Amino acid sequence: MYLDSAKKAEIFAQYGQGATDTGSAESQIALFTHRIKHLTEHMKQNRKDHSTERALTGLVGKRRSLLNYLKSRDINRYRAIVKALGLRK
Repeated sequence: MYLDSAKKAEIFAQYGQGATDTGSAESQIALFTHRIKHLTEHMKQNRKDHSTERALTGLVGKRRSLLNYLKSRDINRYRAIVKALGLRK
C-alpha cells in the first residue's frame, strides 16, 4: 500500500506539531497533497478511470477548502505550508 501508518506518521511529524498531530490544518493539507500526487500519477497511466478522477477532484476540493480556512485564520501559517509543499497558491 502506498500510504501506511509509518508514512502518515512521517508526514504528520514533518508538517504538524508531532507524529500524533493528525488534526491540524497543516498536517491534513500535507496528507491530502501526498494523496493527490499519488492519484495524479495513477491518472496519467489510466486515463479512463473515472472513479479515481472523481476521488481526485474531491481531494483537491478538500485541500482547497482547508487552505482557504487557514488563509482566513492565520496568513503566516498559510504562507508557510504553501511554501513548504510547493503549491502555487
